Amino acid sequence: MILPVSPEPPQQPMAQMSYKDMSAMMQMDDTARFGRIMLDQLEWRDAHEGNAVAWDAQGYYGGDYNKLWIKTEAERVNGATLDASADVLLDHVIARWWDFQAGLRQDFGRGPSRTWLALGLQGLAPYWIDAEATFYVGEEGRTSARLKASWDLLLTQRLIVQPYGEVNVYGKSDPERLVGRGLSDLQISLRLRYEVRREFAPYVGVGWFRRFGEAAQLARSAGEGTNELQLVAGLRVWF
Repeated sequence: MILPVSPEPPQQPMAQMSYKDMSAMMQMDDTARFGRIMLDQLEWRDAHEGNAVAWDAQGYYGGDYNKLWIKTEAERVNGATLDASADVLLDHVIARWWDFQAGLRQDFGRGPSRTWLALGLQGLAPYWIDAEATFYVGEEGRTSARLKASWDLLLTQRLIVQPYGEVNVYGKSDPERLVGRGLSDLQISLRLRYEVRREFAPYVGVGWFRRFGEAAQLARSAGEGTNELQLVAGLRVWF
């Protein structure tokens, strides 16, 4: 058996160098800025009102501990935007797997625009579940909460199944935007994607959308569906 031999100690003391020079030499710099744009869902949906196009995208820029996040999601049916939102958030790491986020959300599309103050958590829950929980405070005493969760189950290194869920709860009805007090709506979906590259993955899937309580009554009055099973097909890309 050959025993390992430790190297000789340095014969010369390390020269003084700046943080910039040392981080460049070691290729490590925790003050560097970086960013990414992620289009998690860009898809066609077989909706009750007709063919729909939907997206769920986000991007960030910053350092290891503080970032600026922008998130947006929307659905367009027959060329009209029914429901859309955009969040601009400051993000700060508070634990190994969790970030605290604060900023503003703007709702647009059907009905009047609404502006909200946003406070939330985003991170990795047990069993590698990506999770978001955001609380919103709006004008005229409005409040809302949005919960999201997704999980990537690898069938192979390229073929991945992703369960996804989203729920929205409101403290006050907003009939002009078909929003009801309490549990307003729930989305559950299952997508199967093939990663041609990590950054480019087409997918197909099925989604279930359900409105509850006052939101369901408002949707029926407007001639919209309240309980839909949809086929979906789209792309997931990031760069």
